[in-house]
Amino acid sequence: MTLPFHLGFFTSFAPDEWNGPLSSGGGAFADGRFYIDIARDLERACFDFILFEDSLAIPDAFGGSTDEYLREALVAPKHDPVPLSVAVGANTTRIGVAATMSTTYYAPFTLARVSSTVDSLLGGRFGWNMVTTSGDAVAANFGSKPLPPHDERYDRADEFVAAASALWNSWEPDAVILDHESGVYADPSKVHPVDFKGRWHQTKGPLNTVRSPQGRPVFIQAGASDRGRQFAADHAEVVVATARGIEGMKAYRTDIRRRMELAGRDPDSCKVLFLVTPIVGRTDEEAQAAYTAFMQTHRFQIDVLARLSAYTGHDLSVYDLDEPLPVIETEGSAGLLARLAQWGTGKTLRQCVIEMGFASDCIDLVGTAETIADTMVAAIDEIGGDGFLFGAPGFQPSRAHIAGLTEALVPALQRRGVVRTSYEFPTFRENLLAF
Repeated sequence: MTLPFHLGFFTSFAPDEWNGPLSSGGGAFADGRFYIDIARDLERACFDFILFEDSLAIPDAFGGSTDEYLREALVAPKHDPVPLSVAVGANTTRIGVAATMSTTYYAPFTLARVSSTVDSLLGGRFGWNMVTTSGDAVAANFGSKPLPPHDERYDRADEFVAAASALWNSWEPDAVILDHESGVYADPSKVHPVDFKGRWHQTKGPLNTVRSPQGRPVFIQAGASDRGRQFAADHAEVVVATARGIEGMKAYRTDIRRRMELAGRDPDSCKVLFLVTPIVGRTDEEAQAAYTAFMQTHRFQIDVLARLSAYTGHDLSVYDLDEPLPVIETEGSAGLLARLAQWGTGKTLRQCVIEMGFASDCIDLVGTAETIADTMVAAIDEIGGDGFLFGAPGFQPSRAHIAGLTEALVPALQRRGVVRTSYEFPTFRENLLAF
């Protein structure tokens, strides 16, 4: 019998599919209403959460300029995900809402305070996607020196999480007493300075806002490199996985759980969700035709190369699409680059782009709702858990794509008894740990 599994939705806050055959025109991008609408749809389908990706610069890595990114609305424009999370959370009641925030460019006090505030505003439904940030363009926006090396960024992130956690714990759960007779709002003995002094981060504390319903946001992390996996195993409650194929997915989950055990954590306290982009059609043939046509488009191929140029800091426009990609060392997203390149196979860059498919999908889910549901169930049976994080083609969600998920695919999964049909608890973390 298949264990129940979790569903999340991942999106960059950029224009929706503004120029497609079933698009909404992209006109509502800036006011946030499109994302409020899709979050409501996802909530009706009982998704665990919606996750808003972020980046902190318009890249110029592809072709040495920002032109392609602006021309095709790749990576930019986008708003800050934290106020977007508040807007979405204020217009929903049960779904978790997660924002991406960087350990490199936030201060622990700032992040701890804003996260606690948002979690309180949303009644315990906020999550933090923990990233370390890469890219010289981002560093330049903050007036910083070049970024530290890849592994050092994770060392700093470990310390950042420790500092922020100390701040979240600076108010004990029962510190607020609201004693009307004595006129005491909070018990001073239960609000503590933290006096955190690390190698990179220092903060006195305590927070100057109350402890939020969850105590702290749900920790989400995407660990691809070896150091990233260790960071995820040490801290994350949701891990976004991009391992390719059933065997790769199974090995990834096994590795994360092993690392958690070695770190003294209960592996069941963290859910490994595999990134996928379901393409739902009325027939399997219709869905496959749509998928194939999208893979062959110039826009898709440029999209992959331009985004990866930004993530890795290497200009992939200089390489011949019909030759293999030479071995490249990167301080950026090493896992994604290796996934694209397939070094040693002799495949051309164009073949690799097409085979890479949508972003970092773990398995291809193309067909009718029934076909895809059967594939998902079989995958979870083989892997052992814990669920899937759905994306949108080209990172540009459309109402048609969301409808295919919420009105066709999720009901097919619900009929199989493998995903929730209602929310059992009020908070993001409680629902995540329900099964």
